[in-house]
Amino acid sequence: MSDDTIRLVTIGRILRRRWRLLAVLAVVGALVGYGASVVFPPRYTTSASVLLAGQWDERELLTQVDIATSSTVVDHAAAKLGWTGVSGTELRDRVTAKAADGNIIKISGTADTPERAQQLSDQVAKEFVSFAARIAGGSTDSEAATGPEALRQQVRETNRRITDLAKAADPGQTVESVQARTALEELRTSLEEAMTKLDQADPATTKTGMVVMGPAARPTGEAAPTRTQLIVAGALLFFLLAVIGHLVVARVNRRLRTEPEIVAALGSALLGTVEVPDERGAHRPEGGGPRAWSRRLLGVDTRWDIPSPQRTGDEAGRRIRYRRVCARLRDQLSAPRRLLVVVPDGDEIARRAAGQLVAEAKSDPLLRVVEVSVDRPIVPDRDTESGALVLLSAGSWTAEELAGIAEACADGRHEVVGVVVAGTVRAGPTRSAGHSSDEPTPALAVRGHATGGSV
Repeated sequence: MSDDTIRLVTIGRILRRRWRLLAVLAVVGALVGYGASVVFPPRYTTSASVLLAGQWDERELLTQVDIATSSTVVDHAAAKLGWTGVSGTELRDRVTAKAADGNIIKISGTADTPERAQQLSDQVAKEFVSFAARIAGGSTDSEAATGPEALRQQVRETNRRITDLAKAADPGQTVESVQARTALEELRTSLEEAMTKLDQADPATTKTGMVVMGPAARPTGEAAPTRTQLIVAGALLFFLLAVIGHLVVARVNRRLRTEPEIVAALGSALLGTVEVPDERGAHRPEGGGPRAWSRRLLGVDTRWDIPSPQRTGDEAGRRIRYRRVCARLRDQLSAPRRLLVVVPDGDEIARRAAGQLVAEAKSDPLLRVVEVSVDRPIVPDRDTESGALVLLSAGSWTAEELAGIAEACADGRHEVVGVVVAGTVRAGPTRSAGHSSDEPTPALAVRGHATGGSV
């Protein structure tokens, strides 16, 4: 799998063979999500809308959004609310604003109860309207009156003086008096037009018409993430992490799975492949105790990355494979010798296959099975046996471990005469009579002395 593309069949195999572990991890994730919902209490959010009269461009609306969430507005709202232990700094993290269509500013407040969320939104909206009116010049303070209002007062005073001058002019019908009164009326008209334009351009009259569009609605549900969302998210997160963890482990797995890789690591030739019936627990490590019991309960005592055994023929067909291995081994040996069948310790499939191989060669006592630890491999020194046949299952050992077994054989002065790869199959129907198990098996005996010469 380290070089293969991850396919859906791999995901399906994980779900099928690790469903207990995945279910337990999903439950653990749900509990973690529930714990997070307890640590972070539920929140409620609602919004109050403020309508801005007049024409506003996008930049001006963004400015009003910033004003609505400014520290001045929120601090004034906090002072008016008077919540114990809640300062304006804390409320600034709970207040947001955004510009909506139609010159509307939506001010949202978040609190731990629906009532407080409603109060917070309404109060901030009121303070925003009040503060915006003050900074636009709509207040009645003496400093604000020195601006446009003072100019209006001077214009009204000028109009009165014009009226007084018109009355004081010669009421006669002389040309001079008529021209004077006409000039004064034109001056009055010009001043009135100028004041009209001033009123139209005054931001205090054009852009201070902000209205709160009713109280904020009381929220009926929690704001995201809710407790249910946290529980579901925790379960899903742990489930996905478990699946991804399986894929990552399989991706970096260096166990050899193909026959050419195994043969290259041992430095010998492949004599064939043999099969043993699949048995429940064949891939399970031996041992007991609470740890082994929990591994069996979670289903992690068996490997998930081994493909499902394929259905094969009957027992007679499987025995033919063993006989062919015996025949190839006999043809390969140039001198009679006894052989060690080296099986990695813990490889249950290979151990069962070695027993079957010896049983098929029962007419010849020249095979002896030895199990060798892959951590510290030690092969018996050359005595009556003068060669080694390595029998193992695919996908169980790394190249370094197999190289260690080959070196152990060389240290014991045994030549690795061949490699046999074992696999599991689902047992097929038993063949009827006519193919007896008493058929003769090829002998491994080689003419000459039993101990053999140097190898």
